[in-house]
Amino acid sequence: MTQQYGMRGPAVFLAQFMGDTAPFDTLDNAARWMAAAGYKGIQVPSNDPRCMDLALAADSQDYCDELAGRCREAGVEISELSTHLQGQLVAVHPAYDAAFDNFAPPALRGKPAERQAWAVDQLKLAAKASRRLGLKAHATFSGALAWPFIYPWPQRPAGLVEEAFAELGRRWLPILDAFEEEGVDLCYELHPGEDLHDGLTFERFLDAVGGHKRANILYDPSHFVLQAMDYLQFIDIYHDRIKMFHVKDAEFNPTGKAGVYGGYADWVDRPGRFRSLGDGQVDFTGIFSRLTQYGYDGWAVLEWECCLKHPEDGAREGAPFIEAHMIRRPERAFDDFAGGGDPANNRRWLGLD
Repeated sequence: MTQQYGMRGPAVFLAQFMGDTAPFDTLDNAARWMAAAGYKGIQVPSNDPRCMDLALAADSQDYCDELAGRCREAGVEISELSTHLQGQLVAVHPAYDAAFDNFAPPALRGKPAERQAWAVDQLKLAAKASRRLGLKAHATFSGALAWPFIYPWPQRPAGLVEEAFAELGRRWLPILDAFEEEGVDLCYELHPGEDLHDGLTFERFLDAVGGHKRANILYDPSHFVLQAMDYLQFIDIYHDRIKMFHVKDAEFNPTGKAGVYGGYADWVDRPGRFRSLGDGQVDFTGIFSRLTQYGYDGWAVLEWECCLKHPEDGAREGAPFIEAHMIRRPERAFDDFAGGGDPANNRRWLGLD
């Protein structure tokens, strides 16, 4: 009997794997390798020319059909597209101009206004491309204007954070409207370094965009572990907005020397660090249970980032790990065998007739 899940998977995000040597030098090679490793879907970074031409995908249904067909021939589906790097450039505080210039084409570096306009256009192209590919959700970052002021020292002037989120909302609202036109959910990965990095900041943003129906969440528990958040309760609170899921492990082991901020240590020496699936502290049984409880029907996508393990080993271990945690919903209640009687007799059961 074929198992039916509301959730789909396992899938894998290709961004951390693509490179200049086989098997991750082309989309076709990467798709075949991931299919052989047990994945059914791939999340595709739209900024990587080794994977796709975003502008062409937005313009040409034939190109999108060909792209999807190549992936199916390799043994996987495209689960979603990603504009993480382009989304970052929608809102950049000047303190980060030099660092984030590398995310833009060389001709736009050192030109913040032109870089931002390009990023906005990239998101709108991604909305069209997602629709042409038959996808229902898209992954991105929010960018950040207030991040340099994350810690309230020196004391922030009144209204600073409010103005930052108002401006963030003004920048993203036309993009969200573009996704609405295409019928695609825009899912922000809540991530340190972004103005949207936890539940409260997501709520601020949601207020700034008038509760826009396309403003949704890419749920990644690893970023909540590193912030010492309750990542299970997060699902209870925000499940209606969770439309994407990165299956990513992490650990947080604070010491007498460092905690959440990490002391500027490299990843391998930080108290909080990402790990391959099963090597960290994330309660994936609890996560998959809650997402199933609330009817999540998107993909379960491995995002591999680990400072200790080789990526190919992490990828090979990831597919069976996700498969083992996916939950098939029952077709009937476990106590149906006992019967419930005829509802027409409810008043008699209550002693009223």
